[in-house]
Amino acid sequence: MAYGKIREFLQNELKTVREQGLYKEERYIHGPQGAQIKVEYPEGAPQKEVLNFCANNYLGLSSHPEVIKAAHEALEKWGYGLSSVRFICGTQSLHRQLERKIAEFLGMEDAILYSSCFDANGGLFEVLLGPEDAIVTDQLNHASIIDGIRLCKVPKERRLIYQ
Repeated sequence: MAYGKIREFLQNELKTVREQGLYKEERYIHGPQGAQIKVEYPEGAPQKEVLNFCANNYLGLSSHPEVIKAAHEALEKWGYGLSSVRFICGTQSLHRQLERKIAEFLGMEDAILYSSCFDANGGLFEVLLGPEDAIVTDQLNHASIIDGIRLCKVPKERRLIYQ
């Protein structure tokens, strides 16, 4: 298919998506994310201050002055980012210290940090569930839960997906 035909096809598909009310326009957030945010939606519209019910910053810690100060100090000492995953280069001592403190706080033998909730859910079900277990789940669950269930040892015939 030549570029012109592909472009025309994609434009028609996009038009159909818009006509069905399924097109999702991006919202632009101006400033830090907190309980209230300034949003430009659609693009070019005046900014409005709205309550933010869709972020992961439930406690507002990402913009708390003490957290920002601690982050600055950690950047000075440790640099930015891990540069690799722990199973390739190793685990930084700072992360191991945090894992031990979390385990102690919870009264557990050990703990492990994940880089995201998505990764945590990806590994959770495999260690919790075996071939003798069953799963009842919702088709509208977060993608990380769906992927985690796909990776676990529960046979497909023992997985009930609510629709």
